Amino acid sequence: MRGAGPTAVLQLLSAGEKYGYELVEALSQQTDGVLAMGQSTLYPMLYNLEAKGLVKARLDRSGPRQRKYYRLTQKGQRKLAADTKHWQSLIEAMQSLGVVPKGVVPKTSTVGGVS
Repeated sequence: MRGAGPTAVLQLLSAGEKYGYELVEALSQQTDGVLAMGQSTLYPMLYNLEAKGLVKARLDRSGPRQRKYYRLTQKGQRKLAADTKHWQSLIEAMQSLGVVPKGVVPKTSTVGGVS
């Protein structure tokens, strides 16, 4: 669904900074594979989010392998809050149509800020 990937990444980063592979693994595991994406999809998305000022990257060369860590900016926090409202409205609309039973919270609701 359009917009799910960036919102999910912003939500994961709201818990603290992560490097790309951590995000790939978290998206796959926490969503039972529904929002799984490879590094070739994730990294362009991260570059786009960074260009929009929603995330900030830092390079860590302290370990055996250099890693780029991403964190949410204040602008990213505001975007995540707006996206969360959007997804909550979407779920409510789908509940009113009977697509999602009322009172049922989807299992993957923690990604994207929907709960």
